Amino acid sequence: MIRTLIIEDEPAVRKELEWLLAQEKEFNYIGSATNVKDAVVLINATAPELILMDIQLTDGTAFDILDLIPEISFRIIFITAYNHFAVKAIKYGALDYLLKPLDENELISALHRMAREGEDALETQKKQLHILKSGLAQNQNDLENRIVLHTLEYLQILQLKDIIYCQSDGGYTHFFLSEDRNIIISKPLKFYDELLPDKWFLRPHQSYLVNVRYVDKFLKSGTILLKDKTEIPVSSRRKELIINQINQIA
Repeated sequence: MIRTLIIEDEPAVRKELEWLLAQEKEFNYIGSATNVKDAVVLINATAPELILMDIQLTDGTAFDILDLIPEISFRIIFITAYNHFAVKAIKYGALDYLLKPLDENELISALHRMAREGEDALETQKKQLHILKSGLAQNQNDLENRIVLHTLEYLQILQLKDIIYCQSDGGYTHFFLSEDRNIIISKPLKFYDELLPDKWFLRPHQSYLVNVRYVDKFLKSGTILLKDKTEIPVSSRRKELIINQINQIA
């Protein structure tokens, strides 16, 4: 059984998490904390394997806790009600997180994924946390120059300038990259539309995101021609918006 802690200062959310963990036989709930100080003591005393961790606590943040733990030997699922820079950093680092109000199915899915993954997942998370911490130490513009893509086989750190365009494929997204590279990620295009900065990417069609640096021409027929001769369709309802965005490119 996976030894699991809850670090959450909202009583109702904490009770909900406790109840949901009790339904999952693979997880052993071993305790909870509501603030940074108590969380550090509890983690050091119990050696958990998984922590469900709220980002914003009464006396600090989840990142303050991680700074006080010398060795991160547990998996983390972040929980937050805040859509701010810290959440963007978590997304850019491809770390697991859940938004409040909690969706029971999403939480259960995240728990089952944790249970399936082996020891390699912990090493991957350590790399992701390093990326997150370095991103938080910089300003947001620096962070938005890169992104982490998490596949089943590896963790890919990309500079945004290397992404030519993204294409939707149901619940998957194809990343077409410089040097004829292609990566498939099991997240929908909508996730990356919300994450990737508008100053870098156009959404000419529901199935495409395009890096503005690779745009060569906008054809009056309603097509974007990229520098590598790829043709990207522009939906009629987005045509005026795309023209305005292209006109604003410095």
